Amino acid sequence: MYEFPLSDTQSILQTQAKELSDGPVRDRAEKVDATESYPWDTVHDLVEAGFMGMTIPVRFGGRGLSYFDAVLVIEQLARNCGITARIVVEANMGGVGAVMAYGSDEQRQLVAQYVLAGDKPAICITEPEAGSAATDMRTTATKVPGGYVLNGTKYWITGGGVSRVHLIFARVIDGDTEDGIAGFLAFRDETDGLRIGERHPAMGLRGIPETFVHLTDMFVPDSQVVRPPGGARGGFAGLMTAYNGQRVGAATVAHGIAQGAFELAVNRLKEREQFGRPLAEFQGLQWMLADMQIGLAAARGLIYNAAQSTDRAGFPDKSLAAQAKVFASENAFRVANDALQMFGAQGYNRSLPLERMVRDSRMFTIGGGTAQMLRNQVASSVLGLKLPQTRDGWSGAETSRAH
Repeated sequence: MYEFPLSDTQSILQTQAKELSDGPVRDRAEKVDATESYPWDTVHDLVEAGFMGMTIPVRFGGRGLSYFDAVLVIEQLARNCGITARIVVEANMGGVGAVMAYGSDEQRQLVAQYVLAGDKPAICITEPEAGSAATDMRTTATKVPGGYVLNGTKYWITGGGVSRVHLIFARVIDGDTEDGIAGFLAFRDETDGLRIGERHPAMGLRGIPETFVHLTDMFVPDSQVVRPPGGARGGFAGLMTAYNGQRVGAATVAHGIAQGAFELAVNRLKEREQFGRPLAEFQGLQWMLADMQIGLAAARGLIYNAAQSTDRAGFPDKSLAAQAKVFASENAFRVANDALQMFGAQGYNRSLPLERMVRDSRMFTIGGGTAQMLRNQVASSVLGLKLPQTRDGWSGAETSRAH
């Protein structure tokens, strides 16, 4: 396997993540899935390792690392536990990235304080009637003296009930004028009117809750509004550029899960014998393994390339992030499924992690932008076309389950 050139610091970071992944993370992964419980012990380990808030600037207490540095960590953790890797994604990208890029110093310091202590912020965009078309959201933020009052319901919010920080997207109403969409910082157990609702039972990634979040006359002061420059339209588009980083993170989790499944398959073919010879000598299985390796190498290249591309705000390139997520997510499901096949009935048994890996990998073609919507985005970039515009003058074909 070609090794991408890494600095000494990056190599140490990668090794540190691998050791944590192959130790306590792997030991806890089965129980986290079976009990559908959030891995607080692992979060403590992530804090101790300095993996929470890696990308937060040094002046706010973080390590000031790049998205590529974070990807190196996420990839290793995902080999053994997709939940752990997702926590690290959302503690370094997505909502964290949006606040660090566009928030005030006070907002950055506040969010950094929570994340560095172990919080995984929740991004509240998706609603029951607004998935891929994010700008169809109905949650409103009505201007009042000193701030805004929010009302609405968010749907399928990752981390509902465990996340303290919430970056909530809402449609701004100022008098008789609708003023686009902005982000609002709210905090569980601190912000009146924020209530965690019913949990959605999920096929995979069961150790992190997905819930409704209800907002009822929730007051958010002006000091907690996150709105990039550019007016109503430009502000929302600016906030959504942070999601390019989240997509690179999601692609990395999917890829890491696939890498873990692949490693199990390689060991299986080397150790298992049938018909008096090792499985590794069967050409049909060799070809399956070769296709898995080719897909993994391609996915890694796309992810690393996207992670190292940045725009003016410091986020990965939009099209490269979309390409990485489409390919890595679809490849991950194929690789995990083929790895399970190589184990036969044993792979289908819950005594091995493969059936969990298949379930976990399936989500990534849906969450954070479906593969179909992202293909539209890539094609539009290639052709120099604009996706259909919404009433906000911004394409809503950006995110599905963007939470």
